[in-house]
Amino acid sequence: MDYTKKMLRDDALKGKTIVVTGGGSGLGKAMTTYFLELGANVVITSRNIEKLQTVKTELESQTGGKVLAVQCDVRNYDEVEAMMKASLEAFGTVDVLLNNAAGNFISPTERLSANAFDTIIDIVLKGTKNCTLAFGKYWIKNKETEKVVLNIVTTYAWTGSAYVVPSATAKAGVLAMTRSLAVEWAKYGMRFNAIAPGPFPTKGAWDRLLPGDLKEKFDLAKKVPLKRVGEHQELANLAAYLVSDFSAYVNGEVITIDGGEWLKGAGQMNLLEEVPEEMWDMLEMMIRAKKNK
Repeated sequence: MDYTKKMLRDDALKGKTIVVTGGGSGLGKAMTTYFLELGANVVITSRNIEKLQTVKTELESQTGGKVLAVQCDVRNYDEVEAMMKASLEAFGTVDVLLNNAAGNFISPTERLSANAFDTIIDIVLKGTKNCTLAFGKYWIKNKETEKVVLNIVTTYAWTGSAYVVPSATAKAGVLAMTRSLAVEWAKYGMRFNAIAPGPFPTKGAWDRLLPGDLKEKFDLAKKVPLKRVGEHQELANLAAYLVSDFSAYVNGEVITIDGGEWLKGAGQMNLLEEVPEEMWDMLEMMIRAKKNK
């Protein structure tokens, strides 16, 4: 079976404008690409505007769709409001907010500084809160209905996971926010759902998480009952469905797409218990070297 096949009809998102935070790379880029192929206008955001502009040119040429690239640090509410204003000026309205921007690293929690912990909390939880509040308040104030917020969480959002405690903490908060607002803001015509992906390797994120030969030492596909990791199009298919009108009766749901991984052994990174102290030292040096390049 070809897991890279596209699922929805070509015009499934025609006329919709979708904001994708962290939309310029990895899974965010994969979802953005499919949204464009289905007829949507897409606003992509991140802190790196040069990278966003390159992706904008690439995806517009590839899909024929319209992309707006906006520099935005989701940790800063003023920047989020400026990004929203730019999106509205460009397209008139925004129909979907996809909170995808994230940060993560693996480490024994006792090795983390308070600032390192805060960095992940601020990007994942505070960033999602900032974007959700800005767009939600705008839609309520202007009585705009049939809006969708889709959040990307993780399978360890409800189980927790060792060695990624800041991420697990932040994602659990996002999960609670998703379910809470699905009830509270439904009366304003908004739907809130989330996707909890299992292993969907992306070069940037997974190289930072597991640099060097650690990817081979800790083969996450071995933890998945289906004995493989996910294809990006599989996640894009699910995301497109959840932001489309075809899912109009789906609200407050968190859909796991992980090949059964979390059922086999909760906590993607729990296997890192086997890493000796010397390897943690080496791993920390490799991560710092990559960060300083």
